[in-house]
Amino acid sequence: MDERSARLYSRAMDASGEVIRYGHWGRPVLVFPSEQGQAGDFASNGMVGAVASLVDGGRVKLYSVDAYDAASWSARDIPLEERARRHGRYESWILDQVVPFVVDDCGGALDAATGIATLGVSLGAFHALNFALRRADLFPLALCLSGNYDATSWHGWGQRGDALYFNNPNDYVAHLDGDHLEWLRGRLSVLLVCGQGQWEDTTGALDSTRRMAAMLSDKGIRHELDLWGFDVPHDWPSWRAQLAHHLPRFC
Repeated sequence: MDERSARLYSRAMDASGEVIRYGHWGRPVLVFPSEQGQAGDFASNGMVGAVASLVDGGRVKLYSVDAYDAASWSARDIPLEERARRHGRYESWILDQVVPFVVDDCGGALDAATGIATLGVSLGAFHALNFALRRADLFPLALCLSGNYDATSWHGWGQRGDALYFNNPNDYVAHLDGDHLEWLRGRLSVLLVCGQGQWEDTTGALDSTRRMAAMLSDKGIRHELDLWGFDVPHDWPSWRAQLAHHLPRFC
């Protein structure tokens, strides 16, 4: 399998993050790891292997990135609003360093219709959805596995402001309207997948996935909801099976 690794410096984060690309051709997919994960986690947990035929066959290129959660959403000792502000540093890295890297690696141009898909598991699913909703011009497809899309449920405290509101899909999706909503209806597609087994309830993923599907339906935004069985837990074996089942339809 063709593989390339790079460390990209971000002035906003004052640090470098890693990007690992798997594949030589095909639709680019930006991959977010689980909470506080690293770029190599997707491969080490068998996710790349689960779709190896697509990667080796030139149908998809996976760009797996480091998380920044330890300094932002997972930092329980600081208020949620400050966590959301710190997430802005990560957003800057993704948009200003990672996206240009992906574009350059794809030959300097992307298909305007397909753009870059986002993909994530657990907290990574939150990132996949949030980036797609906020920047559907770049990310018109989000593949979200076992996500909790309400940041206020993550041991939150403190006064809430604009930084949190505009990075919390559970808040802002309910208030989408006008021309921007019409544009999203024509541009964005979302896949929401979740098991109904162990840990999907305690992480809040199952309830949040159902709730987000209902919100997207209410807004007329194109989406699919796929709930797996009560024997499907919030864990890597489930995500491997779900990715192998769904990804071939999108590349």
